[in-house]
Amino acid sequence: MYRADLHCHSTCSDGTLSPEELLAEAKRKELSALSITDHDTVDAYTEETFRVAERLGICLFPGVEFSSRYENYPIHILGYAFNRTPALLDFCAQHQKRRRERNRAILHKLQEQKILIEEGELKRFGIECSIGRPHIAQLMLEHGVVSTIQEAFDLYIGEGKRCFEPGTSFTPEETIEKIHAASGKAFIAHPHLIQKQKVLDAILEMDFDGIECYYGLFHHGQEKKWLKIAKKKGWLISGGSDFHGSVKPHVQLGCSWVDEEAVMKLFGAS
Repeated sequence: MYRADLHCHSTCSDGTLSPEELLAEAKRKELSALSITDHDTVDAYTEETFRVAERLGICLFPGVEFSSRYENYPIHILGYAFNRTPALLDFCAQHQKRRRERNRAILHKLQEQKILIEEGELKRFGIECSIGRPHIAQLMLEHGVVSTIQEAFDLYIGEGKRCFEPGTSFTPEETIEKIHAASGKAFIAHPHLIQKQKVLDAILEMDFDGIECYYGLFHHGQEKKWLKIAKKKGWLISGGSDFHGSVKPHVQLGCSWVDEEAVMKLFGAS
C-alpha cells in the first residue's frame, strides 16, 4: 500500500534523526514517499540525501515548514514542490537570523529567572541547524531546571509563559508569496491547532494551495472537517506524522500519511 508521510523533522531543525536516518526509518516503516519539512530551512535536501533516498527506493519530495504570525498568533505554513531559488534560500537565511535574535531574548529572560544558559551552548546542536525553543528546552533539561522538555514549555518558554519571546516574524501572506515565487505550493499546517476561530477564518481566506488534513495522532474521523474545507475550496490535501524522533517518542514516523493520489496531485509524480 502506498503511504507518504509529508510532515517530519530532521536534525537540520528540531528532530533527532539525520535526513539519512529519517529515510532509513521510512524504509523500515515501509513508506513509499517522504517529505522532510524542517523548520525554516531546506538544508536537509542535499545531493547525498537524494542519493540515499534513491538507493532505498523512497520518493523524496521537497518540503519546509515556515513560521509566521497573524495578529501575534503563531501560524505554521508548509511549503511543497518548490525550487531552491536564491530568493527562497535568502528567506530561509532571514528566518535563521530571526531565530538567533529570538533565542538571545529568551536566554536573557531565563537569566532573569536565574536560569543560566549561555548562547554558546546552543552551538553543540550544529551551526547549520535551525535552532529554536526545543533546543533551549533540551538544555534546560540537562541543567536540571526541568524534569521534561514539555515542562520547559509549560513553565517557561511556551506561548505566553514568563520567558516566552515572539521575536520578529513574517506574515502568512509574505510566506505564501515567497513559496509561490519559488513555484511552490503553500499549505496550512495542523489547522486544528489554531484555536481562535477569528484567526482561523482569516487564514482560510488567504491564498493557500492546500491544507494539512491528516496529522499525527488524530482520532478517527478528526480529519473530516478539514477534508470538507479542502473540497469546498478546491484545495489540495496533505498529511503526515509531524515526527521529531526521540523528543516526541509517542509520535511514530508514518503514523499519519496520504495516499498516492494526493501525492500525484501535489507533486505531479509518484
